[in-house]
Amino acid sequence: MTAIGLGVIEQGFLWGIMVLGVYITFRVLNFPDLTVDGSFTLGAAVAARLIFDGHDPWLGTLLALVCGLAAGLLTGLLNTKLRIAPLLSGILMMIALYSVNLRIMGNKSMLSLLRLDTLYTDFAAMGVPGEWAVATFGLLAVLLTSALIYFFLQTEVGLALRATGDNEQMIRSLGVNTDTSKIMGLALGNGLVALSGALVAQYQSFSDVGMGIGMIVVGLASVIVGEVIFGNGSLRRTLLAVVAGSLVYRAVIALVMQMGLPTTDLKLFTALLVVVAMSSPLIKEKLVSRQKQRGGNQDAVARWN
Repeated sequence: MTAIGLGVIEQGFLWGIMVLGVYITFRVLNFPDLTVDGSFTLGAAVAARLIFDGHDPWLGTLLALVCGLAAGLLTGLLNTKLRIAPLLSGILMMIALYSVNLRIMGNKSMLSLLRLDTLYTDFAAMGVPGEWAVATFGLLAVLLTSALIYFFLQTEVGLALRATGDNEQMIRSLGVNTDTSKIMGLALGNGLVALSGALVAQYQSFSDVGMGIGMIVVGLASVIVGEVIFGNGSLRRTLLAVVAGSLVYRAVIALVMQMGLPTTDLKLFTALLVVVAMSSPLIKEKLVSRQKQRGGNQDAVARWN
């Protein structure tokens, strides 16, 4: 396998955990959560700082997950207890996390992890070939995360969470505390995003204060592309489609960069990709309608003749 193909697989799996977090907030909970941009960097900053200070990378990754859970929890509290609009709650938390992330990294915009042990060096020491260590770890991590989400969403608490996103008023009338469901969903989603940020920082060997900018758009692009290509008929299929969408997105980015697109235009390309993916159902509907209309006109002409 070429280095580009291996890189696509590695990045697709590592960012796939972030995409699963976006899926929980955006699709399951129906909450436009912009905290993602800050919590991704938060996970990277926490893990990088602990590793940089000589602590165990597994501990750093675990604490990154915990910090992400806390960030989502605070966003949920802003929305449910202080009655701040969902979009504004995420924006406020994202802004606050920018300063928090700088503090965690010692007021530095970047923290290097070069020549330091990470999860992947520990994983390679277990006998996995060095070049496949990241891809193997990423595959195991995303499969385990997907399985846990699948089983969680089948539980009574998970079903209440899904029902809150589908019809909040209806599920509240049945006695379910929707505020608790929102807080739990936001915490879980941002915890996964922060976990992905920690894994990505160790993969890139650095943490940057701006690495989370536009991450919500990347997550949405992967979710929507996966659903459009692979469908979303059942929960199991949807989760697999979301992960596959992350791989497809990374493959498209790699292909476009090979064609000479400047890296500075990646955010613009991602935004356009989201627009195309989100409008694809409408475009497909109009094409089908036009084909039916054309077929009807041809039948009318045939009857006339």
